[in-house]
Amino acid sequence: MKKILPFFSYLFHPIFIPILGGVFYILFGNNYYLKEQYYLLLIQIVIITFFLPLSFFYLLRTFGKVDTIMLSDVSQRKIPLLMQMALTMILIQKSVTIDRFPELYFFFLGGIVSTFIVFALLFIKIKASIHMLAISALSFFVIGLCRHNELNCIYTVATLFLITGFVASSRLAMKAHTPSELIIGYLAGMIPQLLLWILWL
Repeated sequence: MKKILPFFSYLFHPIFIPILGGVFYILFGNNYYLKEQYYLLLIQIVIITFFLPLSFFYLLRTFGKVDTIMLSDVSQRKIPLLMQMALTMILIQKSVTIDRFPELYFFFLGGIVSTFIVFALLFIKIKASIHMLAISALSFFVIGLCRHNELNCIYTVATLFLITGFVASSRLAMKAHTPSELIIGYLAGMIPQLLLWILWL
């Protein structure tokens, strides 16, 4: 089992979560737009939240600022987190705007708030789990989306909570975090999403 668990840290790496959020939005949202418009939305999300951060990561790695994509060292996290906040801000200002995709807009806005919390915690030497932040934010976004559209998503939500358990176990098995760091990361992802429900549910 210990050999399998690290797989979940890579499969559900935070860099994939914005894309999954976009996929769930398309699957469970009200289809106001044409399929082509949703494809364009996904392409924009993939470029801004996946390819650009990945390019920046390799640039930082070239200059010796980071060593692995897991960002295990506290000192290596500040620049990537700032970059992620900036790119997500561009995304919600130019593509995922509040007037066109309100539910998804608040998901990404919550992500910015969560990322800022984790970034601020670095200054007091707390390394909150970004993996747990990401999967908890996604889980509660999906719950909100199902409530908003009055859908029965019990199996999807149960699966997301099961995945959350696997991701947490994976981080512990890899000795990347302590249990308290996992809890802090989970709360950092969950609370902004819950608070923003007020604005769109």
